[in-house]
Amino acid sequence: MHVAIIGAGPLGRWLALAASRAGYSVTLEDLMPANLHHAQEYLRQQLGPEALPSVRFVSTIEEAVREADLAIDCVPDELESKLEIFCLLDRMAPPRTVLLTPTKNLSIADLASCTYRADRCVAVVADAGELTGAGSKEILIRTPPQVSPDTLAMVREFCERLGFVVLVEEDRRAISS
Repeated sequence: MHVAIIGAGPLGRWLALAASRAGYSVTLEDLMPANLHHAQEYLRQQLGPEALPSVRFVSTIEEAVREADLAIDCVPDELESKLEIFCLLDRMAPPRTVLLTPTKNLSIADLASCTYRADRCVAVVADAGELTGAGSKEILIRTPPQVSPDTLAMVREFCERLGFVVLVEEDRRAISS
C-alpha cells in the first residue's frame, strides 16, 4: 500500500516515519522546501540511509497522490484548510484513494459530502500531540454514514500497524444532511 502524507511538519514527519517503519511506501509532500529538508534530515537520522528510500519527498500534491492508496492531510484543523485540501485531494488522487484526516473539531460527514468519494473519507479524532506523543495508544476513527467496509478495513489496518488500538464510531455531528 502506498501512503501519501500532505504536510511535512511535525505530524507529517512522524506519520512518514511510523508508516515507513510499518512497511508502507510513503510519499511526503510539502510546498515549503525547508519543511521537506527538515523532514528528510529527521527521517535520515531515524531510519538510516538504507531505509530512507521507502520515503519519497515531493513538492506538489499532484505528485504525492499520483499512486496513493491512502492520503493523509496534516493541515491545520480549521474548516477552510480542510475543505481546500479535501477538494484538492479529491480532484488529484485516483478514485481508489482513501482520504484520512486528523481532526478534533470538524465533522467528517460534512467534509466527505464535499467530495465525489464520501464513502472513502475517514477522520482520526486526535490532534498532532495525541498521535505522536507517548501515552494512550487508543485511537478513535470517525466515519461518515456512507463509509465503505473496505475503506474502514484499510484505515483500521493502517492504524493498527502503527501501533494503535482502534475504536470506530459513525459521525453524528454533521451539520448538513
